[in-house]
Amino acid sequence: MEGCLYMKVGTVTEIKQNEYRVGLTPGSVFDYVRQGHQVYVQSGAGMGSGFSDAEYIQAGAVIVNTAQAVWEACDMIVKVKEPLAPEYPLMREGQIIYTYLHLAADKELTEELLARKVKAVAYETIRDSIGGLPLLRPMSEIAGKLSVQVGARCLEKPMGGRGVLLGGAVGVRNGEVAIIGAGVVGTAALKMAVGLGANVTVLDTNIERLTYLDDVFANGIQTLYSTASTIETAICQADLVIGAVLIPGGAAPKLVKREHLKSMREGAVIVDVAVDQGGCCETTRRTYHNDPTYVIDGVIHYGVANMPGAVSRTSTFALNNATLGHGLKIANKGLEAAVRADTNLLPGVNCYGGHLTCKEVAEAFEINYTLLADVLG
Repeated sequence: MEGCLYMKVGTVTEIKQNEYRVGLTPGSVFDYVRQGHQVYVQSGAGMGSGFSDAEYIQAGAVIVNTAQAVWEACDMIVKVKEPLAPEYPLMREGQIIYTYLHLAADKELTEELLARKVKAVAYETIRDSIGGLPLLRPMSEIAGKLSVQVGARCLEKPMGGRGVLLGGAVGVRNGEVAIIGAGVVGTAALKMAVGLGANVTVLDTNIERLTYLDDVFANGIQTLYSTASTIETAICQADLVIGAVLIPGGAAPKLVKREHLKSMREGAVIVDVAVDQGGCCETTRRTYHNDPTYVIDGVIHYGVANMPGAVSRTSTFALNNATLGHGLKIANKGLEAAVRADTNLLPGVNCYGGHLTCKEVAEAFEINYTLLADVLG
């Protein structure tokens, strides 16, 4: 293709525990190949999402046996989750890593990316023309829906919960759900919780957003302006608390305090979807799908940091729908030209050639950062 920069693009099997998604679908591979690029796929990388090696071969991919072979061959690695320690030595200077990074919650990874002088592009900080987060949105929607689904299950008595059915029963009070944050995650959770028949309270500091939700759901929900007082009241009355707070690129604020747990109902559940950014509950820690919960002060905590991985086929298709366009721009033009041509891509570059270029990550670790525009001259 005239004007297209030839690039070797690769995807590998995700090594994060219980992560079944894959960075590229066969359909995405086909689009990269059609635009003149060579795509390398680690054998078996798509199995967790239901894609066979044969499908990738049919789409034009080169199948290789090991992740190391992909990392060594490729100019750009397309992943789902952040590189983990075994992958650090595989990263090399100038290589583009295009994936979710969530660096504000991971200083070690940040330091590795800087030391190895890679070009790290984070899905979660790429913007759209109205300031939204288009590559984070689909996974946020899925995580929001799953938060109510898993929360409802955790409330069941055999799971250690209160034994409450969110939809209640005839003559019996419905379950109480408090959602902290009315963005994409919170709204998706709200739809699910209302659909199940729960009594739902949603808290946010954005009055316009609360007004919109109040209009859409009429008298079906309770909206509250989020303060320390209203959060404490809402969570102490809730059977299920959904943490849906997001500061793009930055660490989540700790809005649910340890001391609040003692006032919560025995067997209540907290699903902290903000765990990728450190969590909005002081007692949140990362867990995995095979052991997703733990109990503190009688309150069940669910802290799985890759919730959409549980529905890997749906999530992989949704993720590729969002990431393919920007990925092709990077491959076709090179990262530098792609950023100059599309300013919405610019905030996605978190690290570049040993420079930290994301202000929010720098603030989280109290270290210096450099504007990408200054680095590129």
